[in-house]
Amino acid sequence: MATQTLLRSETLREIEKTHAIDQPPLMERAGNAAAKLALKLQAGLSGPPLILAGPGNNGGDALVAARVLKACGLDPVVVFLGHADKLPIDARMAWERWSTAGNCRSDIPARSYGLVVDGLFGIGLARSLTEPWLSLIARINAYRGPVLAIDCPSGLNADTGTLNPVAVRATHTITFISHKPGLLTLDGPDHCGEVTVADIGLADEVNAQQTAGFINNPALFAASLLPRQRNTHKGTYGSAAIIGGAPTMAGAALLAGRAALMLGAGRVFIGMLERIAVDHGQPELMLKSPAEAMTLATAIGIGPGLAQSDEAANLLRRSIETVLPLVIDADALNLLAAHPVLARQIARRSAATLLTPHPAEAARLLGGSVETVQADRIASALELAQRFHACVVLKGCGSIIATPEGRWFINTTGNAGLATAGSGDVLTGFCVALLAQGWTVKAAALGATWLHGTAADRLVDDGEGSIGIAAGELIAPARRVFNRLCVTSA
Repeated sequence: MATQTLLRSETLREIEKTHAIDQPPLMERAGNAAAKLALKLQAGLSGPPLILAGPGNNGGDALVAARVLKACGLDPVVVFLGHADKLPIDARMAWERWSTAGNCRSDIPARSYGLVVDGLFGIGLARSLTEPWLSLIARINAYRGPVLAIDCPSGLNADTGTLNPVAVRATHTITFISHKPGLLTLDGPDHCGEVTVADIGLADEVNAQQTAGFINNPALFAASLLPRQRNTHKGTYGSAAIIGGAPTMAGAALLAGRAALMLGAGRVFIGMLERIAVDHGQPELMLKSPAEAMTLATAIGIGPGLAQSDEAANLLRRSIETVLPLVIDADALNLLAAHPVLARQIARRSAATLLTPHPAEAARLLGGSVETVQADRIASALELAQRFHACVVLKGCGSIIATPEGRWFINTTGNAGLATAGSGDVLTGFCVALLAQGWTVKAAALGATWLHGTAADRLVDDGEGSIGIAAGELIAPARRVFNRLCVTSA
């Protein structure tokens, strides 16, 4: 599986400047690519395509597409919502060439349409939309046929996935040069539909970028996907310790432990704050005191059901002081936010550390608000990674994986079924299991997050979600996918 590059708007603008005098022009290439997809989407539909062209370069792309569709025998209805004399040079040229081929309207005629093409605003929108754009986007979103967004659904921030304050809900998006992060995280996936990337001849330029992010996929952790040798034993695959399970929250620690066991840790110890004798649903788990579980481990996960007592804080301190790979989640993250001394100790650890916050936990760690975290999820994850010198998985729609070296990735597996109690505990168990088996912290973060989301996708494929998925149900499909990956990598 090829790794897809993610570029932000600033980098894309620099690439566009570098190729401003290329032939054929980039706008011609983009418009032709959009028209090619539009032809496929329009096939078999009654009513002409409706092309909505905005006041900038995105509108120019749409006008090029309209001209190509016209040349292919269609009769698109083109609504131009701008002033020709204020268009950028390339867009003005596109408008002039369309004007020789067809007519522009300033309003949408009342009739039936096939495909609707959104060419209102592209990746450069930096302001909050007002009327008449809000009403126009509401009208597009009320349409029940296919909607193709050019480069980025209008109103969506292509860097962050935030809305300005609304966006077109497209069934399809064709984006140019490279994929964009905002299409894959926060509100992006709900507005982009099926995304097609057209590199318009600039693939080499994209691959040369040093500030790029990547879409998470197994190619990024393939080196760790090793089939098992027959001459091994349980010690070969490490010992995972899960520290947590305070009274009334034992289930969180047990879920994490079951996940670690099923993803291949040789032994799993649960350091339970609530004293219970056995997990009757998974008797292979060994229930110990937290202190004893730590001494037996080769990797530790702390936080599931931990609570925020003085005992919990002391256990977090002791886990930080170990020289073992450490996953910190849930209440352990809240304890870090409440105890600056512990937070400073994290950054000085010699062993690998992985933090797995949801947005509210990330906000507490950064001393800010959830709104600030979500306004730029990539920046928030990178700040956490650098502040704590740790790998970070910022959970949510399009989870962000960030490293202290400044690398970032977006995970695109998963669905709404992950929005259920205990889902994060299962992810913690997956992470600890991979670390216990000797994976690097970066590979463990990428692999566990991808498997976690893929397990939810498999349940949907089998008709068992996304509504009503229980966190424990993620474990078995993740194991199946993991085994398949390890076998096919041989």
